[in-house]
Amino acid sequence: MGRLFWKFFLAFWLALVVAGAGVGAAVWLYQRAVDAQDRELENGPRAVFLVNMMAAMLRHGDVTALRGMLEEWRAHKGDAAVYVVDQDDRELLGRRVPADTLARVRRLAQEQDGKEASITRLETVNGQQYLFFIPTDTELFLRHPPPPPPSLAVAIGILASLGFSALLAWHLVKPIRHLRRAFDAVAAGNLETRVGPRMGWRRDEIAELGRDFDHMAGQLQILVCSQRRLLHDVSHELRSPLARLQAAIGLARQQPEKRDASLDRIERESGRLDALVGELLTLSRLEAGTSGAADEEIDLVELLWNIVDDARFEAEASGRRVHFSGAGEALAKARPELLHRAFDNVIRNAVKYTAEGTTVEISVERWIAPDHLIVTVTDRGPGVAEDDLQAIFEPFFRSGSSPTTTGFGLGLAIARRAIEAHGGSIHAQNRPDGGLRMAIVLPVGLSV
Repeated sequence: MGRLFWKFFLAFWLALVVAGAGVGAAVWLYQRAVDAQDRELENGPRAVFLVNMMAAMLRHGDVTALRGMLEEWRAHKGDAAVYVVDQDDRELLGRRVPADTLARVRRLAQEQDGKEASITRLETVNGQQYLFFIPTDTELFLRHPPPPPPSLAVAIGILASLGFSALLAWHLVKPIRHLRRAFDAVAAGNLETRVGPRMGWRRDEIAELGRDFDHMAGQLQILVCSQRRLLHDVSHELRSPLARLQAAIGLARQQPEKRDASLDRIERESGRLDALVGELLTLSRLEAGTSGAADEEIDLVELLWNIVDDARFEAEASGRRVHFSGAGEALAKARPELLHRAFDNVIRNAVKYTAEGTTVEISVERWIAPDHLIVTVTDRGPGVAEDDLQAIFEPFFRSGSSPTTTGFGLGLAIARRAIEAHGGSIHAQNRPDGGLRMAIVLPVGLSV
């Protein structure tokens, strides 16, 4: 389970805990306030005695006698301790009793009905009802209204939870909205779209998805740019021989006496076009993984000897040499034609660029792992700019440091894809004393 799961889990769990704690606290505070106000009524032997005495006076006398008793009490004590309220909510001495206070007293009287208590209800013979009670602090009792119901706190909790939920939803939806807009932008062709800077400090799965999107967009941009560059390079490579073909045809028509020379030029340019199309088809099949050839068990050392023999013949004709050091056998399941094409392109490239009078050195040895073979091809040419060491394996690449730029620029691209199709790799490195070293690593079986 990732960070996003725990973020959801902790957020909802925290919301439930806060909501439960808020409602519980509201109910507790409300009940505490009610209990505190209930204690504002005097409740003891003295209160029970006084209330019962006033009730007995009304029961055996009349309202006038009771009012007189209360007025005399107030005259001597400053105020009468016992409050007497009739059914019309009027206190006998005209003292103010708030409606909410009276409702609370009636509720307590109903709860204590039939018990010996400091709150008494009495109904006279003529049907009048009276309520007797004694507050512990008259001013405090009459001044404080009852506490608000817990529904207010619950409503506040609901509003707070709504705000929290909205904040959480916004926190989760905002990056998803950025991703959706980014996908729309990429679908519309804007491959420079990135969402990483808009993710901010996030480190969850959504941020990882944003980084994956940026990587995907970057790879798409590279692929599309490569395709556009490839299309441009192909059209450029085709334009030159086609232009020469058209010129040769025009020359043959205008000057019949030079027809043989024009036909020779047409034949050369046709062969050049055929070679270019053949290499493009080979590259396309390698990139699509459909070379069509079946795997065979071959000896890579023997394959290299055959290629080196051909390369030596061409190198000696131009004042160069090829030296090969390799013995034994290195058996592998491979497609001979593809590997022959790959090694031949690399070795011929080295022979072409090595300086006149120098030697191209080719060696075969076991790599660190015993089931891998490393083939090293070293020349004494001008080398390649450090920034171009990876680019030389791209189609139609031409290094600015090379004195000559013959060919189509597809040889090393085909070589790399052929090597990678066999589970290997190829790398280029400049030599400290000049020249270029190509290292090809291939998986092989046990040497016989």
